Amino acid sequence: MEAGDLPLDKMLSQYEQGMRLGQVCQAQLAEAELKIQRLEKSAAGDLAVRPMSVGGSEDE
Repeated sequence: MEAGDLPLDKMLSQYEQGMRLGQVCQAQLAEAELKIQRLEKSAAGDLAVRPMSVGGSEDE
């Protein structure tokens, strides 16, 4: 695209496809963030959901 060797309509089509793929990726990342949670058992045996910290250890 940057070389300018494609017709404008083809460039627009590829741009639209890229935008759609970007939206799909964003949705998948959002879903992954929701799944990346771990359950911790409290002293009473209750389960609590706590988000994992990025770059942190599992034992925090």
